[in-house]
Amino acid sequence: MHADLDLLLISVYCTADDLLPERPRNARRKLTDAEVVTLCVAQVLMGIPSDRRFLRAARRQLGHLFPELPHQDALHKRRARLAETIEWLVGVFAERSPGYRDDLVLLDSTPVECGRSLETTRRSALAEICGYGHCKSHSRFFWGMRLHLACASDGTPRAAALVGADRGEREVALTLLPRALRGGETVVCDKGYAGREFAAKVAELGASVVRPARRNEPAQGAHLAPIRQRIESVFHTCKDVLSLERHGARTPRNLFARIATRLLALAACICLNHELGRPSRAIVDYTA
Repeated sequence: MHADLDLLLISVYCTADDLLPERPRNARRKLTDAEVVTLCVAQVLMGIPSDRRFLRAARRQLGHLFPELPHQDALHKRRARLAETIEWLVGVFAERSPGYRDDLVLLDSTPVECGRSLETTRRSALAEICGYGHCKSHSRFFWGMRLHLACASDGTPRAAALVGADRGEREVALTLLPRALRGGETVVCDKGYAGREFAAKVAELGASVVRPARRNEPAQGAHLAPIRQRIESVFHTCKDVLSLERHGARTPRNLFARIATRLLALAACICLNHELGRPSRAIVDYTA
């Protein structure tokens, strides 16, 4: 079967339409929640953060799937209203992938920049949840949020949290891992998660922490670079293909919804690729 954007959107729509409760229609609400969620996934995969430009493109490219499209303000409001539903659907698609039951869990975080000017930090509606953070990988400070992700080696999201950039990684991880672990897993992370207290609390969850040694520690254990590269590849996919840093959100509610939609697109692609026997994160083919 040839994998393309239409096939992926049909898969997302059928899953959402089967599982989501049906709401009563009225003259103003002509699209179901399943259709709106599918449109949000299409917007991510087409790489068009602007709702106005996306709806223009959707009329040309997706008219055979969506005879009716919402207005720009309607899409904006319903996406924000469906944030929890989108997050729940991420778990639905993740459970259908083999990585959801994998004994190896990768843990890391990545910046989600929300503004650069001083005026933005003062006047933006995101100011109440954003903070200043430092990205060691790129040696830069930024203002915004951090996406903390626990995933399988094939990229399947096990748990995620979007928090202010000034929150500590270990603090957030201890609230994230109980949702990602069932017991017996090995958590592979970087040096930022070093600490006896953190390792002890993860052990209480039935898992063990494996990380690279710090400079003041003797180098020992397995060579983790190839495994660590996998979660870097997942984040690269989110940023390059799923436009994670070009989310276009201006309010907290819409930011959470847009980031959750990107995770839904990732989980749906991995699930469909597994069913088709294709590489787990071959998302580029769907965007053609």
